[in-house]
Amino acid sequence: MIIISVIGANMDIQVLTYNIHKGVGWHTRKPTIEPIRQLLRQRDPDVIFLQEIRGTQFEFLAEELWPHFSYGKNAVYASGHHGNAILSKYPIHHSQNIDLSMGRYERRGLLHSIVQLKPEQSPLHLLCVHLGLFKTDRQKQLQKIVDHISAVIPKQHALILGGDFNDWGCAATAILVHELGLQEAFMLSHGNYARTFPAWKPLLKLDRIYYRGFQSVQAHRLMDKAWRVLSDHIPLEVSLILK
Repeated sequence: MIIISVIGANMDIQVLTYNIHKGVGWHTRKPTIEPIRQLLRQRDPDVIFLQEIRGTQFEFLAEELWPHFSYGKNAVYASGHHGNAILSKYPIHHSQNIDLSMGRYERRGLLHSIVQLKPEQSPLHLLCVHLGLFKTDRQKQLQKIVDHISAVIPKQHALILGGDFNDWGCAATAILVHELGLQEAFMLSHGNYARTFPAWKPLLKLDRIYYRGFQSVQAHRLMDKAWRVLSDHIPLEVSLILK
């Protein structure tokens, strides 16, 4: 989970990002959507990024508090489907799901939603991603992300790119920083990426948040037991200030 405070023009925004493991606990295999919903409501963010979310789970999580949402269906199977979702208290004016799949057996995507905070402000671009397990696939997926952002998002617009990068070798930053001018929040704050997987003994640095148009002020992992038993990923919390 990543929380971002955007401060500017009397506007504060909180954003969370979290891989929810399809709403099933890693240790008991029991449904976890209800406790996830309770914890999200306690945090009460303005915008939520979710990965590995099934079908109508995002509508259940969004009910009452987040009236605007977008969903990118990535994987379809006999019992349903899952993908990425963005929940928002602000109207989403446009959404697009970009297919990042490199093969028929591993379906991945980039969900791009645009939020207009105030009429006089430039749009805020929210991008929720879940990359593949194989390095060669991730390299191609990252290039597709760079190409998409370069083609459709003006350089003066602020953006947040967050999610599960599955970046075992920590290679994603080079292309995102060098070609797009992005920063990774936890790296900037601590000099390294956050260890977020597996939840029971975090060793791998998989979950990230990259940004443009913000200043990073602090970043830390949320290691509370309440969160750690709900998914196989550790949530992250990051505070950013709008330039």
